[in-house]
Amino acid sequence: MRSFSFLCFLLSFFLLFDFSFPSLSVSFLPDRNITLYGDAHLRNNAIILTQPHTCPASSSSSSSSNGVGKALYLYPIRFLDPLTNTTASFFCRFSFSIIRSPLCSSGDGMAFLITSNADSFSLSKGYMGLPGPALNPQDSFIAVEFDTSSDPSLGDISSNHIGIDVNTIVSFAAIDAVSVGIDIQSGRQITAWIEYSDSSKLIQVWVSYFHVRPPSPILVAQVDLSESFKEYMHVGFSASNGQGSAVHIVDHWWFKTYTTLSSVTPRDTSEKGDCLMCYPENPMYNYGPGTQNGWKKQLLEMALGLGGLAAFTVSITVVLFVIIIFFAMKKGKGVGGRTKEGRINRVPRRLSINEIRTATMGFHRSRIIGQGASATVFKGYLSSCGLVAVKRFDQAGIECARNPFITEFATMVGCLRHENLVQLQGWCCEGTVLALVYEYLPNGSLNEVLHKNSSSAIFLLWKQRLNIVLGVASALSYLHEECERQIIHRDVKACNILLDAEFNAKLGDFGLAVVYEHSSLMRAATIPAGTTGYLAPEYVYYGVPSVKSDVYSFGVVMLEVATGKRPVDDVGAVLVDRVWSFWEIGKLIEAADSKLVGAFNTLEVERMLMVGLSCVHPNHENRPTVKEAAMILRGEAPLPVLPQRKPAVGFQSVLSEDSDETLNLAGDNSPSTDDATWMTPRTHFG
Repeated sequence: MRSFSFLCFLLSFFLLFDFSFPSLSVSFLPDRNITLYGDAHLRNNAIILTQPHTCPASSSSSSSSNGVGKALYLYPIRFLDPLTNTTASFFCRFSFSIIRSPLCSSGDGMAFLITSNADSFSLSKGYMGLPGPALNPQDSFIAVEFDTSSDPSLGDISSNHIGIDVNTIVSFAAIDAVSVGIDIQSGRQITAWIEYSDSSKLIQVWVSYFHVRPPSPILVAQVDLSESFKEYMHVGFSASNGQGSAVHIVDHWWFKTYTTLSSVTPRDTSEKGDCLMCYPENPMYNYGPGTQNGWKKQLLEMALGLGGLAAFTVSITVVLFVIIIFFAMKKGKGVGGRTKEGRINRVPRRLSINEIRTATMGFHRSRIIGQGASATVFKGYLSSCGLVAVKRFDQAGIECARNPFITEFATMVGCLRHENLVQLQGWCCEGTVLALVYEYLPNGSLNEVLHKNSSSAIFLLWKQRLNIVLGVASALSYLHEECERQIIHRDVKACNILLDAEFNAKLGDFGLAVVYEHSSLMRAATIPAGTTGYLAPEYVYYGVPSVKSDVYSFGVVMLEVATGKRPVDDVGAVLVDRVWSFWEIGKLIEAADSKLVGAFNTLEVERMLMVGLSCVHPNHENRPTVKEAAMILRGEAPLPVLPQRKPAVGFQSVLSEDSDETLNLAGDNSPSTDDATWMTPRTHFG
């Protein structure tokens, strides 16, 4: 076992070095490896970007730099390999503080900066030293700004905000820091984490007064930085005071680039590795000279000092050797405790009421992240599971025959293990608490991202939207066809589709689900339940759920994702009717979400819209299965044949004519001849 661990360590150590980007991680002494500009200087192993001055700022004060300071790492870092067209991702962590002069207004603020031109910076007020409007078209920069001034002409949302800039000081994504509990101007030390993933084209920012990264970023934005990266870029910080006065301080700086091909991800290394500015006198950052990790720093410096073909050849040989041994041992022994898909098959466990109350701070209102008709969802933390979502059910109606807690628990405790289903971690049924504990999904629901989250600058690219729809299709196919018992979800909608950190879809909320044995001969009518706009007409009319009623809801989700529109808008317009109208005039592509501004594959969008229409066909027999719909979406099956005009709603049994199954309807609910083509169901539903 020890030899196996050592081999894994060797593999991780050597894969840490991506030879396409030799500036992957560097340790250095700041006085030898930082270039300082303007007012920037070093003091007590920290970078002081600006100097305080009397107020108002005089023309003589800081005349050479106008209160601007900048500090860049001495050597340019490689972000782009033009031969292979490979773009680096990066991860950065640093601590900073902004100490405002007591008798002056605040300065402009500071920014983490990646720039192609080390000598380009602005003296303009409010620019934080970042390149100004006269940016050379050949240059580019990316910055995360911590802005302490407010200039409406620059799009500033407050005098205490965090923003993301690309080639312009006007932030394309920003958030008011005070709204998330951070006062940039407080003078307290703040730690920031910045991560960019080239594979997902996503940049995320975390901030905290503590040295532990919060579970959720405060700012997430979709952006392709490969278009702004040059082959080599300079990395560092800039700040300015403008007409105010503040001292902008940076210390404990840690930075790493990596590629998607690397085995090392920022989540693996965010709390370990080598710092650009870490010192032994601060045990919170235990990576400086003289610490137990000092040997790692020396090894890294030695490795980064190796150059030429010999070092490359030796390293590759070692990596290949370790990989061969690793896979040989894995093949021989297997990996215990994991499913064939590589996921841990964790069995949900019963939790005590004390564990649940502690996890949710006594079900404090500040921990609420969701509210439904029968339950409230709280964000919590369990030492055994990490971050979790605790769904506490209301006591009202517990004596009813169909209690949502019992229904959902009975469905989920059967160990539904699928990567596109929200996983149950545990449950509590003690005292007055009925709760189910699920994995926590940091990006919330699809509904929030599509319709409610413009303030957080989350925007789904087309590829992400297609991936989400295919993920939901995979989950429904599993429920309908692959489970030992067939499960009809009955509430497929954007609110119940949750998104993980990489925006993969996970279907949740089984409070309305019904479970059938595949050989069941009886399907009873129920009171139709669900959400307006997602319900199949035959289900509303007869009250008998089926896989085809789930298909209808899935089709509405597809149309919602492709168009960016709600199933029923504020004035009562129905999305399904809207998309049918575009189909009827031969302009289906015009139904696509205008926010995508043409940044999509036209064939893929039209395909999703057509598959969506086939899934919401008024006649359930003309709808595909979810698995068939997914095949069409992937281009593995021909496009569906749609009628030229939207068909009228015609009600007939949702069961096939040759089926032995019967409808167990309460009373005589058979529609008369006059009712056969009702365009709207008569049944009321909740």
